[in-house]
Amino acid sequence: MFLIAEIAQAHEGSLGIAHSYIDALAETGVDAVKFQVHIAEAESSGLEQFRVNFSYEDATRFDYWKRMEFTAEQWAGLKTHCEEKGMEFLASPFSVAAVELLEQLGVKQYKIGSGELSNFLMLQRIAQTGKPIILSSGMSNWEELDGTIAFLKPFGNKLSLMQCTTAYPTQPEQWGLQVMAEMRQRYGIPVGFSDHSANIYAGLAAAALGASMLEFHVVFHKTMFGPDAKASLTIEETAALAEGCRQIRQALDSPVAKADSSSYATLKTMFGKSLCVNKDLEAGHILTLDDLESKKPGDAGIPAQQFRDCLGKALSNNLARWSFLKPEHLKP
Repeated sequence: MFLIAEIAQAHEGSLGIAHSYIDALAETGVDAVKFQVHIAEAESSGLEQFRVNFSYEDATRFDYWKRMEFTAEQWAGLKTHCEEKGMEFLASPFSVAAVELLEQLGVKQYKIGSGELSNFLMLQRIAQTGKPIILSSGMSNWEELDGTIAFLKPFGNKLSLMQCTTAYPTQPEQWGLQVMAEMRQRYGIPVGFSDHSANIYAGLAAAALGASMLEFHVVFHKTMFGPDAKASLTIEETAALAEGCRQIRQALDSPVAKADSSSYATLKTMFGKSLCVNKDLEAGHILTLDDLESKKPGDAGIPAQQFRDCLGKALSNNLARWSFLKPEHLKP
C-alpha cells in the first residue's frame, strides 16, 4: 500500500518548515511526501473568491498563492531532500506552468487534485509525459469521472483513482468507503482513498477494504494556521496510521487456512474437555444430564462433545465424584 503524506500549504511559504516536515515524516513509514505547486500568475486571478478571508496576512487569494511559491531551485532542494530520506517527492500541479516546473524536476508521477479533473488543458500536458497519473475524485460525479478517464485513456498513461470527499474535516457518513469497490468495477484500475477526516480510522478502514494507496494531510499540530490544518493528521498519528496499514496489508496478504487446524493439536488437547461425573455414583446407575460435568484436558476421558452417547447408559462400576468417564465405565 502506497502511503502519501500531503504537506500542501502546511509549510506556510517557509522553506525551512517544508524541510522540517520531510525530516519528521521520514520517521513515520510513509512512502511519499506530497506538495502542491501553485504559480499565482498562471493559476489565479483577482476574481478568485474561494477562502478569501481566511488569512490574517493575505488580502486576496492571489496574494496567498504568491506567498506559497518556491523557486525552481528550492523545489529541487525539497525533492532531493525527500529522496535522501527514502521517500518519493510527489506534487499536484494547478497550471500548465506548474507541470513544466515539475517536468524540470523530473517527478516520477502526477497526483491530480479533484478540482482539476475538468482541466483538460493541463491534463493533456501531463498525459503527454507518459507518466503515471493519480486522480482524486472529490468533487466529481460518475459522469464527470467517466469523461476525464475517457479523455486520458487514449494517451496510455497508467491511471489510478482515489475515492475522496471534499469536506474538511470529512465526517464518517461522508467517507464513501463503498465507492472504492464501485470504482474498481467501473474502471478496472487501481483505486485508493484520499482522506480529510482528521483521524486514522478512515485510512485504516480503507486499507482493510483493499485500497492500493492512501493520501492524507499532515501538520505538526492541528491548531496551526492554514486551510487544511483541522482536516489533517499529526506526525504521531501518521506514524500510527502507517504501522496500522502495514499490519493490515500483511494480514490481507497472509490468508489463514481455516480448513487445517493441525497446528493447534496440542492446544486443543490442553484446553479441550473430557466428561466426568459430578457426584459419587454406584455401578448400575443410569446416567442423566445432571450427573455430568466437563473438565480439562481433552484426552482424559470421553470427549465432552459425545455426552449424548452416554445418556441413558448404565455404569459398569462405582465412580467417585469428579472421576473422568471412560468407555469402559459404561455397560454395552
